[in-house]
Amino acid sequence: MDRHERLNTLLEMIGQQGRVEVDQAAEKLSVSPATVRRDLDHLAGRQLLTRTRGGALAGNVAYDLPGRHRAAQHTVEKRRIAEAAARLVDRGMVIGFNGGTTTTEVSRAIATRPEFNDRGSSPALTVVTNAVNIAYELTVRQSIRLVSTGGVARPQSFELTGHLAGMVLEEVSLDLAFLGVDAVDPLRGAYAHHEAEAAIVKLLAHRAKKVVVVTDSSKLGGYAFARICPTLDIDLLITDSAAEPDLVSAFELEGVRVTLV
Repeated sequence: MDRHERLNTLLEMIGQQGRVEVDQAAEKLSVSPATVRRDLDHLAGRQLLTRTRGGALAGNVAYDLPGRHRAAQHTVEKRRIAEAAARLVDRGMVIGFNGGTTTTEVSRAIATRPEFNDRGSSPALTVVTNAVNIAYELTVRQSIRLVSTGGVARPQSFELTGHLAGMVLEEVSLDLAFLGVDAVDPLRGAYAHHEAEAAIVKLLAHRAKKVVVVTDSSKLGGYAFARICPTLDIDLLITDSAAEPDLVSAFELEGVRVTLV
């Protein structure tokens, strides 16, 4: 486990338990207590936790941890999911993204396809997003027309939320919406940890002809605080091959096509 993975795991422990002890973390990470102390000092220096004598407390760390610290999770699976999602996109489409590490990978996979990088008389694609990191990366792609919503930025997810974001989405129509979620269940639907994010993602889904949920299998079969949409609104779920067969069958029984990668 490299340092980035250790930092990510420490933040997960803090987020779930509210605190972490040096000895406990050292055993879990299979490193020395001195290494854990250095890692905790580094995270405290970035104001992501509060150091104590024997470990650290959550401080102001949110349950849904900052995206840059979640990016290392299930990296290989997310890239496979992104490649499969990118194959759904045709030239001239209007597509939408919310924030998240998986949707960010999907946007990169689409943006780097050769057929979307030739500068014709009209844009190869139109992308609508409330994610400031996705907007930042796509701005340099001159063959892609980018529409970014307004709104209030949440540092945990880099998403713009609130009334201003909703005003833009109310005025557009999408061919495809790629949704990143915090949880998705065959009976309950798709969920986010934060209600403001859920409200904007729900609107993004409502404006699309086809809704595609992109998520690794660790998020299947659960739920979070705020519902984005019912299962009925999901057309396709793209996830990794580690998904439990019973869950895959349950989604399919509810009318959701499932692609395993």
